[in-house]
Amino acid sequence: MPLFYDVGMLAAPTAPTRDRLLVVDDHELVRLGLSTLIASCVREGAAPVQVLEARTLAQALDCYAVHGQRIARVLLDLHLPDAHGLGGLRRFLACFPDASVAVLSGHTDPALIREALREGALAYLPKSGDLNEVIDYVRGCGLFGAPALASDSPVVDGDARLPGRTVHTLAGEAVRLTSRQANLLDGLLAGESNRQIAERLCLSEGTVKNHVSTLLLTFGVRSRAQLISALR
Repeated sequence: MPLFYDVGMLAAPTAPTRDRLLVVDDHELVRLGLSTLIASCVREGAAPVQVLEARTLAQALDCYAVHGQRIARVLLDLHLPDAHGLGGLRRFLACFPDASVAVLSGHTDPALIREALREGALAYLPKSGDLNEVIDYVRGCGLFGAPALASDSPVVDGDARLPGRTVHTLAGEAVRLTSRQANLLDGLLAGESNRQIAERLCLSEGTVKNHVSTLLLTFGVRSRAQLISALR
């Protein structure tokens, strides 16, 4: 059976009955890390949000079958003991087409990101960086009581550089960025150096470099100058 965590008092989600988050990952440290970070978002007097855990796709399907009406988001790893690659995402959405699923993955291949979004994922969240990015996404969806930063739709109209909004590659394909990635992209477009971005976002320069490399791959460009030229 899926593991269950009650992480304490968090702000109520946008829909009163959607007060649960399902984390599907076979690595206990990832599940524990996310649960701990979510618990750190506790606000005094706020309504509880419960975190459900599953280490396999089968457990996740069983859990959603029972708690689906209360689950606001599913964070789904692409590599599980009983599901590999996008097959797990397809199977989950085939069983529960109305589920709101964001992909968790240690891979940052742009083609995989685009395919995951085409298959129905609302967002693609890399595990290779800071797990706080995942928390940024959850917060941006309004699960901590704050207004959502962006629509749940994979394609969002308006300024593509706003936090949590979708941006488009040179090929015209939509890619969802977390609020932290969007803030970093804002810095690049403003001409900030890695050090300036790191100081502004309270990150290490190494983390910023990793983000920049991921953004270049995602948008299919080889340099910061090409990225700036493409998005301005």
